[in-house]
Amino acid sequence: MQPIVLITGGSRGIGAATARRAARAGFHVAVNYRRNDVAARAVVESVHDAGGKAIAVAGDIARESDVVRIFETVDHELGRLAALVNNVGILETQARVDSIDAAWLTRILTTNVTGAFLCAREAIRRMSTRHGGQGGAIVNVSPAAARLGAAGEYVDYAASKGVMDSMTIGLSQEVAAEGIRVNAVRPAFIHTDMHTSDGEPARVDRIKDALPMKRGGTPAEVANAILWLMSDEASYTTGTFMEMAGGK
Repeated sequence: MQPIVLITGGSRGIGAATARRAARAGFHVAVNYRRNDVAARAVVESVHDAGGKAIAVAGDIARESDVVRIFETVDHELGRLAALVNNVGILETQARVDSIDAAWLTRILTTNVTGAFLCAREAIRRMSTRHGGQGGAIVNVSPAAARLGAAGEYVDYAASKGVMDSMTIGLSQEVAAEGIRVNAVRPAFIHTDMHTSDGEPARVDRIKDALPMKRGGTPAEVANAILWLMSDEASYTTGTFMEMAGGK
């Protein structure tokens, strides 16, 4: 039986690269997306073209009812979940803390924090031996901004991902005896279109010379790390962080 992985925010960037890499590794893939149906369908088609199996599942992880429906769809269309990639993350345009308001923060935190917790909850209910599951893996995508701070650009986003770091540590200990491993990758300065959302599409090129490796990373490089953490090769690895920020 093929293992099944759900990737939140799987229609673009790191999520899309992870979906394609997971399919090559033998996973059946559920690609979650919020709005971009065309992009999600393109990822699914690329998996099908390579001989894999994938479905696209629309839903906003900021809404609890959507999260429940997403996981139930995976249950019905693919089967019992073996892995979750908690990849969704949103940011607003670059701003200082003294220019943001409560509504701004609510948008960031509801998706990046509440959504990640809800997805982890649903995954645990399916994978934990305590609930009759067979174990599994959760990989959180928690950018290095959480430890770097992102001063003058998006301290709000960095802080929200700091919560995910804490969740990774605590949750890994909470479910370790139930067959679930919880780890995180911490990418930064990756060439994705997420930077368009923050108002600076060429941000990585602007700062790459300040990085020890003198270049930005690619979604495929991050996807390779995620797949390793999901794999049996990482069977004794939990509560860890894989830094992927070009040495920063």
